Order: sequence, then structure tokens, then C-alpha cells
Amino acid sequence: MSESIQLTLILGTALIASLSPGPTTLAIASTSMTCGRRFGLALASGVMTGSLLWSVSAAFGLGAIMLTNAWALEILRYLGASYLVYLAAIAGRKAMTAREPQTNTLPSTSLGRAYGKGLAIHLTNPKAALFFGSLYSIAIPSGATLQDLILVIAAIGLQSFLVFHGYALLFSIPPVVRGYLRLRRWFEAFFALAFASAGIKVLLTRVA
Repeated sequence: MSESIQLTLILGTALIASLSPGPTTLAIASTSMTCGRRFGLALASGVMTGSLLWSVSAAFGLGAIMLTNAWALEILRYLGASYLVYLAAIAGRKAMTAREPQTNTLPSTSLGRAYGKGLAIHLTNPKAALFFGSLYSIAIPSGATLQDLILVIAAIGLQSFLVFHGYALLFSIPPVVRGYLRLRRWFEAFFALAFASAGIKVLLTRVA
């Protein structure tokens, strides 16, 4: 690997970004608690795939293209905000449902749909596009080889896998699930407000 590539700095920056509370964490937490560990891990896999796609795209120039084309980020911004508001509406409807759940597999969903949800959340997140575009344009020198790029992409991908799947495992442990079942409507109300707040913030914050 080229000595000019500071992999530790890159991974540290990516780790801070992935650990920061946001729509991704909310989605993994809510799915893991309401649907169980398998569905939480499936959603986390979708998020990681989205992260990997943004990482690859940024490494090979798409990030720079999006950074210089405001209209592309604007479209992404509206798509992301709309999807977050949609998730808020679903959580709000659950919060207003008085019927108590019997198991921890509440919603009628599938592993594929959970994976698709995670993928959609990350691919429609304009901040993810900006983050990876900025990271690669600043931290990767113009003379980086293909092997350098592959190493950085793989390292960030492995780190994302551990973080996102770790969240899924954390929020699916029995004490957490039991706490959710006792306070289900309060949790769903919180998720509704949090998703709506994130959607509005994305809508009102210009990213380009």
C-alpha cells in the first residue's frame, strides 16, 4: 500500500461516521427489536451493501461527479427525505395500535424486504454520498493504485460489517426485546418522531 494513504485515519473517520446516531441506527434498532435478530441482521446487511456501493462509487470517481453536480444530490436528498417520512408514518401507525404483540416477530415482512429496506436507507442518504466522496477525494492521493483502492474499500467494508451487524445483535438481545415489548407504543412513537425529524432535516439541509 502507498505510504501516502493513511489507512488508520480513513478507518477512524469512517468509524465515527458509522457509529453516529442517525436513520441507519434507528432502522437497525427498530427492526432488531420488533422483528428479531435475523431480520435485524438482514437489514444491517442491506445497509452495509449500500455503504459498500457508495465506497466503490466514490473510489472510482462517481463521488466526485456527484459533488460537482448539485442536481444529482438534490434528487437524492428528496428521495431520502421521502423515504424517512414514510418510515415515520409506519412507526406512527404502529404506535397508535393498541393491540399488544405476542412475539418478537411483529410485522409481516421477509428477510429480503428487510435487506431492501436497509439498502434503500443508505442509498438514498445524501450524507453518505457526500461523506464517501469527500473521504476519497481528500484521503486518497491521485496516484493511488488499483490495489490501494481495493484495500481501502475492503477495510471500510469489513469495519462497516462489524459495526452495523453489531448494532443488530445488540438490539436483539432478550432484555432489550423484553423492554421493547413492555413499552412498545412508546418506542414506536419515538421511532416515528426520530424518522420524521431526520427526514425533515435532510429535506431542509442543502447538501450542495
